[in-house]
Amino acid sequence: MDKFIIRPTPSTPEIHFSFEDNNFSIRGVSRPEDVRALYYPVIEWIKELADSIISNKINIYSKENPLKFQVDLLYFNSSSAKFLYDIFTELKRLPDAGISIIVEWHYEKEDIDMRDAGRDIALLAEMEFTYIEKEEE
Repeated sequence: MDKFIIRPTPSTPEIHFSFEDNNFSIRGVSRPEDVRALYYPVIEWIKELADSIISNKINIYSKENPLKFQVDLLYFNSSSAKFLYDIFTELKRLPDAGISIIVEWHYEKEDIDMRDAGRDIALLAEMEFTYIEKEEE
């Protein structure tokens, strides 16, 4: 399975998925004009990854080496929120199948709305997230 990488733009996030490096991250700003064009390929890649892990074609994840998924968004619009939820709906299949996953939701110290948005998505997706307050620069 190839890496999946989308370079950031002023209105779209950097998306970097690599199962070999256990690097799954979405960073930046997500307010694309065509949210479907951005996120449909992302969701398809995640679905293929989950299928490969569940069928044991990819078997590098364990309790000692969980899949790590990071979200570090400065802003996302409501259309992006729906697709983030869809991503986590696919990822939810992993813990349901007994595969360890850690979701880290990063947010700025003063941006409680971003932390709460992560909590809402976690609640809707029925997943546990770890909330990480970013260090001030």
